[in-house]
Amino acid sequence: MTDEITLIKQLQSEHQKDQAFKALLSQYKERLYWHIRHIVKSHDDADDVLQNTFIKIYKNIHNFKGDSKLFSWMYRIATNESLTFLSKKAKQLQITNEELQTASINNLTSDVYFEGDEIQLKLQQAIASLPEKQQLVFNMKYFQDLKYKDMAEILNTSEGALKASYHIAVKKLEAYLTQD
Repeated sequence: MTDEITLIKQLQSEHQKDQAFKALLSQYKERLYWHIRHIVKSHDDADDVLQNTFIKIYKNIHNFKGDSKLFSWMYRIATNESLTFLSKKAKQLQITNEELQTASINNLTSDVYFEGDEIQLKLQQAIASLPEKQQLVFNMKYFQDLKYKDMAEILNTSEGALKASYHIAVKKLEAYLTQD
């Protein structure tokens, strides 16, 4: 925790900001990339959103009050950037968010960065069938093994609601994956 406090002070200091930001990038870049990638699906889109996320973090770090962990604050920014990106992309293509999700899943097989097999593809299709909040909760818990306490800070909701969402998501995924 003292390391985080020190990092925040350095990030908010004009003289140390650039050096501290490099440390922040190396510490969180991969974790945030995978969080974003699970939302937007495409590697190229995830790279764009990650870049926008770090730009936003850099420009707004002076507004960070320390009410939550720095990690939670950055994940919230990444989540919001991802969802905003998807909405804009769907609007540009003049399709619904659900249609965009389906298209993104269908494009995974041609994505050179997707290393999954048929089972992974089926899981991604099942996740895409969930409502947005359940997708977020499932991805954060299953793929990133985040604690409900941290997810509650990131998504600004109660731990109980998240546990319920995760439980419902798992049941829906089991049903989806066992049909046929």
